[in-house]
Amino acid sequence: MKKVLRNNCDLGLETVFLKRQMRLGSKEDGGKIGWNDWIGGRNMKYAIVYSSRSGNTALLAEALKEGLPKEGCRYFGTADLAQKDANAWEAVTGSKLVLLGFWTDKGNCDEKSASVLKKLRNQKIFLFGTAGFGGSEEYFQKILTAVKQQADPSNTFVGSYLCQGKMSVSVRRRYETMLAEKPGDKKILGMLENFDRAQNHPNEEDCGQLLARAGALVSD
Repeated sequence: MKKVLRNNCDLGLETVFLKRQMRLGSKEDGGKIGWNDWIGGRNMKYAIVYSSRSGNTALLAEALKEGLPKEGCRYFGTADLAQKDANAWEAVTGSKLVLLGFWTDKGNCDEKSASVLKKLRNQKIFLFGTAGFGGSEEYFQKILTAVKQQADPSNTFVGSYLCQGKMSVSVRRRYETMLAEKPGDKKILGMLENFDRAQNHPNEEDCGQLLARAGALVSD
């Protein structure tokens, strides 16, 4: 349980107790008060679930955690933890909006994120993630199309944000070795340029654009 509490921005023992009380309702109001009413305000209940291999998507997830209204957050943590702990999964599925972060693997989302998508039902989902290659909107849309196909059709995708993410130096060294074998190769030179471009991402501008898109949904 301790591990869940450290990674969850809302789910704690007091919160679980309050949830149970609200489900039962209050005698004074005829048992009509629910968990939705207890949160109050206009902020939607949401969960931030993410998978990150090199820290890029984790950086975006942290930006969401810090920038979105904290009172609406039911869960913040990894896709692994969300699926392994029953309380965490209940917090995720009990949210009105799931913000799911992934890293790009062969033009699709990683396996851990895909596993979450396949289990969710009747949820509103906002996708966010990073990709080392590309950078064009057309490339990002191809990835998003592939990712959405992982989900059950009962879910609704309400928005998305993708940006480049920095790659390991070992990737650049591999490109340099390839270029040494094929001097002046335009494709390899393009790969090196893309690598250098990606090293500046995610940056402050990326986080700002992500927050603008997600924040509009959470505050609706």
